Amino acid sequence: MRLYGPANAHLLFTDNETNDLRVFGPEHAGRKPRAKDAFHRYLIHGEDCINPESIGTKACFHYVLTVPAGNSVVLPLRLTADRRGNPAALLQEVETVVQKQKKEADEFYDTIHPAKASEEERRIQREALAGMLWNKQLYFCDVNLWLDGDNPRLPPPESRKHIRNVHWRHLNSMRILLMPDKWEYPWFASWDLAFHCVTLALVDSETAKENLWLLLFEQFQHPNGQIPAYEWEFSDLNPPVQAWACWRIYQMEKKRRGVADEEFLEKCFHKLLINFAWWVNKADSRGLNVFEGGFLGMDNITVFDRSQKLSGGAILEQSDATGWMGFFCLHMMRIALELARKNPVYEGLATKFFQHFIHIGAAMNKMGGRDYQLWDEKEGFFYDVLRYSDSDFHKLRVRSLVGLIPLLAVEYIHEDEWGHLPGFLANMNWFIKNRVDLVGNACFTEKRGAAQVHVLSVVDRHQLARILERLFDPEEFLSPAGLRSLSRHHEGHPFEFAGQHVHYTAGESDMRIKGGNSNWRGPIWFPTSYLIIEALLKFAAAFGPEFDIAVPGSEGKRIPLRAMADDIANRMIGLFCRDAAGRRRIHGNRKEFQEADHWREHLLFYEYFHGDTGEGLGASHQTGWTGLVANLIDEWRG
Repeated sequence: MRLYGPANAHLLFTDNETNDLRVFGPEHAGRKPRAKDAFHRYLIHGEDCINPESIGTKACFHYVLTVPAGNSVVLPLRLTADRRGNPAALLQEVETVVQKQKKEADEFYDTIHPAKASEEERRIQREALAGMLWNKQLYFCDVNLWLDGDNPRLPPPESRKHIRNVHWRHLNSMRILLMPDKWEYPWFASWDLAFHCVTLALVDSETAKENLWLLLFEQFQHPNGQIPAYEWEFSDLNPPVQAWACWRIYQMEKKRRGVADEEFLEKCFHKLLINFAWWVNKADSRGLNVFEGGFLGMDNITVFDRSQKLSGGAILEQSDATGWMGFFCLHMMRIALELARKNPVYEGLATKFFQHFIHIGAAMNKMGGRDYQLWDEKEGFFYDVLRYSDSDFHKLRVRSLVGLIPLLAVEYIHEDEWGHLPGFLANMNWFIKNRVDLVGNACFTEKRGAAQVHVLSVVDRHQLARILERLFDPEEFLSPAGLRSLSRHHEGHPFEFAGQHVHYTAGESDMRIKGGNSNWRGPIWFPTSYLIIEALLKFAAAFGPEFDIAVPGSEGKRIPLRAMADDIANRMIGLFCRDAAGRRRIHGNRKEFQEADHWREHLLFYEYFHGDTGEGLGASHQTGWTGLVANLIDEWRG
């Protein structure tokens, strides 16, 4: 490949090597004199540091231009394998090539956009997907090399062998991954990546499947079954959303292309079995199906850092950890049922995950027969419970996403759809009949005409109604721009415990827990909101349109579940759309972004959003999971 540019360039050369003088000190100066920072030093400081022989492993064009105020200069560049030896002719074709590629891209996206999407929604979807494609990047990480160093003469400090990631020497990546953003440096987070793949599957299902598989590949997944969390601490815990993502992408591809990639689903399922076993053995200390997952991606949502062990042998029994495990269970059951269509051996695994889910659902409500539950009947919400070594306990009454996650663990089974799997149906019905003590809390049967529908859910009808009354309350979780991560109730009623407190913060974090650089104490986040919308649709399908919720403050108005999901989805899409005054919520009071011709049409996909106004906050190019707006447009405008 060759790069061509206009002829009036000065070519600069150096080597893509570390500046040893700056990194290691004067004693190492000159070992590799042509360093990667040479262009900056040459142009800014005038240093004599580029290679006068015009060779090296790093090169650039240097143009000196005078651009009058308000004007612009275009420099056509072309990277091509064409070696015709006529740079001027190749550069003259640049505009033609650009227009041809643009036309092809327009034609492609016309096949992607849903029929009922407005022109503005099509633009939003296209920009979200373009950002996702842009965030494909080489992720190079060799933990063994990092721990030991790449130069025996310059070994890393001994302390490096006793800090983060020392148990991940097997992790070795030189692969293209979908990054959450490019504002910092290439890094990945396992639950971010699962959501990225679901969005990318709209335009590139092969790369989406490949990225999901890499998380389960032997050079990523730990031999004990754990999936690495993120680079700065692979051993931390992210929510187990990979089974959901595998199932979701499998379904999307099957619907769009009419082809079911069962090989992908099956090979992922085998590795997810190992991961599930790791979770059960690692995060359920008493074997009672109540999980203590720890961090789980929500940095500062509670009164203390959930990544750290608590003093005195205390254990935090988490509503979100247990809810996530129920969610994991049900998607493993769904995958097993799908694979059993061609291989009845998987019926047994579907039964295993059905029964395991029943135990989890019962545990959340009964807690092994003890005198407390994660469910709080008085307040109609799920809370974490801090259990002390002497069996005393304290319920942490923080109304946050922690108590909403149990909603995600829902699935329904139409008996008339699974007649080809008599073994699974027989096992399920035996369990329903003979383990009434467990099933009543996690599986209930609905009639749909002549057919029976078994609803598997951590929450029953009563609990669902109580939680959704808070979810759809503007004074609690429902924001004009989506769903808050912490109830607005805590703005005037902070939760206090052991000298710490949790209060509603609509915007940037004002607490330093877990680094303090992200905020789950009020702002709106796309991934969790997307899953809640999906759960509402499942409940709507299971219970039918007659199940509805009183709208808080509406004097008797009620809303069915599908309409509730539709309302929330529209609020999330509406973050990016212009209102009647031509303003976008995401831009807040940033005048340049709201009014300037260039910026107002070029969207930013922020990390999270202000809980009251919807203004974009955090990393401004977090196209990763915020790119899920493309999926919402696909699903609600089809």
